[in-house]
Amino acid sequence: MAHPITTPEIVIVEIDAETKEQAVRQLAEKLLAAGRLTGLDEYLAAVAAREEHFPTGIEGGVAIPHAQSDLVTIPSVAVATTSKGIDFGADDGASHLIFLIAAPASGENTHLEILGSLARKIMHEEFRDRLRAETDGSKIAEIVTQEVQK
Repeated sequence: MAHPITTPEIVIVEIDAETKEQAVRQLAEKLLAAGRLTGLDEYLAAVAAREEHFPTGIEGGVAIPHAQSDLVTIPSVAVATTSKGIDFGADDGASHLIFLIAAPASGENTHLEILGSLARKIMHEEFRDRLRAETDGSKIAEIVTQEVQK
């Protein structure tokens, strides 16, 4: 990939959201503002449709909402942290790290590559702890890009 998958402009430290829908919308708005997405509502509908089939909250306080869409111009991972936690349907409770994956619909296996790489990293408590402890969006973007984008 030619571009970093996460940049400071698409990171929200201590997101102000109560629901998964609010959190996903705020992250998608960051993608739109950064020129990585060309249509907000259509993309949100794709994420919501995916979420209906299977909750994207996973163990360890993590959520990985995602969707492939022709509206995505640059494969991206928007990131939010929250000390309050937001319910994404994980068995072990609220999510404190949210990774919104946006991948083009027409792309080799970009979506699966990003999801797989991210999933391998978040299995490690040390990786999750580093991100949760970080208060600088630039540093979060750097960590995610370094560790997930190969």
